Amino acid sequence: MIDPHVHLRDWNQAEKETVAHGLSVAKKCGFTHVFDMPNTNPPLTCRETILKRFALAEGIEGIAYHVWAGLTADPKQIAEVVAVYRELYPQVVGLKLFLGQSTGNMGICDYETQLAVFRALKELDYRGVVAVHAEKESLLHPERYVAGRFETHSLARPPEAEIESVKDVISIAQQVGFEGTLHIAHVSTRGAIEEIVKARRTMRVTMGVTPHHALFTTQDAADHDRYLKMNPPLRGEEDRAAVFASLLDGTATWIESDHAPHTREQKENGASGIPGFENMLLLIEALKEAGISETRLHELTYQNAAELFGLQD
Repeated sequence: MIDPHVHLRDWNQAEKETVAHGLSVAKKCGFTHVFDMPNTNPPLTCRETILKRFALAEGIEGIAYHVWAGLTADPKQIAEVVAVYRELYPQVVGLKLFLGQSTGNMGICDYETQLAVFRALKELDYRGVVAVHAEKESLLHPERYVAGRFETHSLARPPEAEIESVKDVISIAQQVGFEGTLHIAHVSTRGAIEEIVKARRTMRVTMGVTPHHALFTTQDAADHDRYLKMNPPLRGEEDRAAVFASLLDGTATWIESDHAPHTREQKENGASGIPGFENMLLLIEALKEAGISETRLHELTYQNAAELFGLQD
């Protein structure tokens, strides 16, 4: 199986997890490839740091370690990571853009700057995958979050923040004539799914679904001891059902864990993100109970990602 979206920590976050430990857990769960996100500390935004990151996985057998290179608003940095992608692909699988702030504060939050990033990618003739964390910063309401009540996180980061961000980035990609693939990560709302389906008429848009958004709701987040706080947050039953249905009906491209561990103390203090590898197995069982075909399950857990990134075991 392939997990295209993980956060393995290490370096200045080694108290949360190391790359070696994360890969060992992923391997035990049956994964043969994982794609690490760039909001590490320090972030994966230059060639030197990316090469140092790969060194953490040296000598670990039975699982392939890949990374997403992070995008900033700096044209020289964009050119550097595009060059790194071309040099190291498929170890560097693509580029990641945070359209709003999340863990790591790598957000590029205003429309015009997002547009400038995609224009730079177009000028560089980048045709790979750009994965985006889609939450519109101007529609977030952090004051609505009540500390310790994780269900209120969905009020602070409401569904419209995701939906409008997805609309924005699709519009931007269409406006500049982006010729790569736009990947919308961890989709959590029915509205975002509808926008993705419409966009596919004219461009390549893929969509990732996490176990937590497919299985859990804000009602589950109200159980404090489960620490179900993440970005984007859990939603109501209507959105959860739409996300789960997208896995069965062929709309979702793949499942991705968004594995993002923290210490218990950090979670108590409001950190967003949860461990995800074991939840991938829970989702697979739920999909089997829902009658998913083996062909469709293989698409979601391996085939679609393997084909898009040219991977083989």
